[in-house]
Amino acid sequence: MEHFDVAVIGSGPSGASTAFHLAKKGISTVLIEKEKLPRYKTCGGGFVYRGRKNLPFDISSVIEREFHTVDVFLGNTLHFQTVREEPTISMIMRDSFDNLIVEEAKKQGVTLLEENKLTDISFDNDLAILTTDKNTLSAKFVVAADGALSPTAKMAGWTEETRKLIPALEYEIEVPEEDFNRLKDQVRFDIDAIPYGYAWNFPKKNHLSVGVASTKKVRINLKKYYQEYLKTIGIKTILKESQHGFQIPIAPRTDGFVKRNVFLIGDAAGFADPITAEGISNAIYSGVLVADAISESELNLEKASALYEEKLHEKLIPEIKTGLWLAKWFYEQKTIRNVMLKKYGQRFSDAMADVFHGDRSYPTDIKQAITRKIKELVF
Repeated sequence: MEHFDVAVIGSGPSGASTAFHLAKKGISTVLIEKEKLPRYKTCGGGFVYRGRKNLPFDISSVIEREFHTVDVFLGNTLHFQTVREEPTISMIMRDSFDNLIVEEAKKQGVTLLEENKLTDISFDNDLAILTTDKNTLSAKFVVAADGALSPTAKMAGWTEETRKLIPALEYEIEVPEEDFNRLKDQVRFDIDAIPYGYAWNFPKKNHLSVGVASTKKVRINLKKYYQEYLKTIGIKTILKESQHGFQIPIAPRTDGFVKRNVFLIGDAAGFADPITAEGISNAIYSGVLVADAISESELNLEKASALYEEKLHEKLIPEIKTGLWLAKWFYEQKTIRNVMLKKYGQRFSDAMADVFHGDRSYPTDIKQAITRKIKELVF
């Protein structure tokens, strides 16, 4: 039975980049992927600059479009536009993007086991025994990077009651050339195009990614709001359409991120941004944290567990918790929010661009700050 220091489950951005960092530190790493690469992956494909900065290699070969300007709309009355020198959002297709990171990881010595579906995890003393539908191997550490529904987390003992998932619906669509040319140079978010959420239009190389997401777990007809949003952006004819529904975890799990030998990162841990539901950048960042924790512990499981939790709570967890409060206020207190945005909307748009660039995080005193602004408007 082959042994590795670390087994990473899932070859998305979090798993592949984690494997890259581990191998670069001289830690023997296997990357286990259930599908054959490259493979299609449901995702809006808007990669924000803070995530791009955290990748230690060039990804320009898989960038379909770059946007230095982001447009935020609130109905027909409010429109905010923020421009940055660096691209705020880069458009990617996950098949080529994920595969590029995997190839970079392989260059560092990572072993890739594709078309290997993990079927069981057991524990023998201080080792994890991993069984796939094709292989059995052992590892000192297991990093679960297999997405929002994470079968690995379930096998290791986490339950679904520990998380908050929200619904989203994305369509990859081809439209007439006139419509594509009209929309291809603008990435836009339309707040309240769906209750408690937003719609987006992300232009790719030859098609559009159009979708809707609600930040509240409620019974909702996503397709209806998607169809209404098509009217908002002036699309009457669709030449080709591919529908993808998915769930996004916008709150950290409530029962920790380490159980025995298993460490959760990215969507498996619930690290997507609560306001925007963007998950790739925090997924990559949490992968850096777990790789650093394992390396700094010198492969000591107990030390690595403590270090990972410590690193998460230095910045990422507090930022997400602040984001959760802000998202609840932003999407559920629409009347007072709209009053504030009429006066401070451009400032808010600029601040969100700063977050996308990694130049700032959500302020820890956000409740007090909003309360002060409301008092200024009222009195």
